Amino acid sequence: MGMIRHSFILLDGIGEKRERRLWKEGILTWDDFFQCKEILDIDRERKKIYDEFLHKALEALIKRNCYFFKKNLKRREHWRLFEEFLKEAVCIDIETNGLTHEKGGYVTLVGIYSIDGYQVLVRGENLTEENLQQIFDKYKYLITFYGSIFDIPFLKKEFPKLKIEHIPHFDLFFAGKRTGIQGGLKKLEAMFLIERSDFLRGLNGYDAVKLWRAYQKGSIDSLEVLIAYNRADTENLFQLARIFYEILRAQAGIDKFIDNGTLNTA
Repeated sequence: MGMIRHSFILLDGIGEKRERRLWKEGILTWDDFFQCKEILDIDRERKKIYDEFLHKALEALIKRNCYFFKKNLKRREHWRLFEEFLKEAVCIDIETNGLTHEKGGYVTLVGIYSIDGYQVLVRGENLTEENLQQIFDKYKYLITFYGSIFDIPFLKKEFPKLKIEHIPHFDLFFAGKRTGIQGGLKKLEAMFLIERSDFLRGLNGYDAVKLWRAYQKGSIDSLEVLIAYNRADTENLFQLARIFYEILRAQAGIDKFIDNGTLNTA
C-alpha cells in the first residue's frame, strides 16, 4: 500500500509524532481511522472534521486529483505520493548555456522521462511553451534533482506563462539531505550503483555547456552526446526516486507496525 494512505500529517494538528502514535494504536490507514469512534485525545467534533477531510483525500486519490495533495501536503512530504502516482510521474532535467537568466542564460534542452519512455525538447526545434505545458498537463507528479531551486525557476523565467503549480514535486536533492545522504546526482548514482554508459562517465554540467556550443558551430554529433548525457540524468532520477522513497518510508516508521500488510504485534 502506498505511503500516502498511511499518512495522517495531512490533518491539521497532526505531526509526525502523533502520526506514529496513531500507528502504534493500530490505526494504520484512513479506513482504520474511519472505523474508530475514539482515537487518542481527539474529541468527537474534531474526529468528525478529520473524517470529512480524509474522505476528501480518498476521493482525490481515486479521481487522481494531484492538486488536492499539492495544496494540503507540505512540500517536504510530497515523497509520500510516489507509489500512488508512479504511473503518472514525470522526471524533468534541463540543460542550459551555462549563464544565469539575468545574464543571457537560456534552456538548451529539456529531458522528460516517464513510463512512456524518454523524450527531449531541443531549443530551436521543439522546445516551446506550448509543448512544455502539454507535458506538465499530462502528468500528475514531478521528480527532479534540485529542480525546485534550479530547473523549475529557470523554466518559469524563460516561459513565464507555464503552469506547473498544480503538480506535487519530489525533489531528490532535498530528499537526500533529509535522509542524511548528500551529494550531487553523479555521486549518488555511484553510491547506489546506478550505471550509465561508459562514454558518458566523467561528463558534467560544464561539459553539457561545451557540447551545446559545439552543436551551435555545426557539430550534430555533439548534440547527440548532449542528449545522451541528459537522458542518463533524467532516467536515473526515476531509479533514485524509488530508492529515496523506500528510505524515507523506513525512516517514517510505518513498516514497524506492518507485516505483509497486517498489523505487526511482535
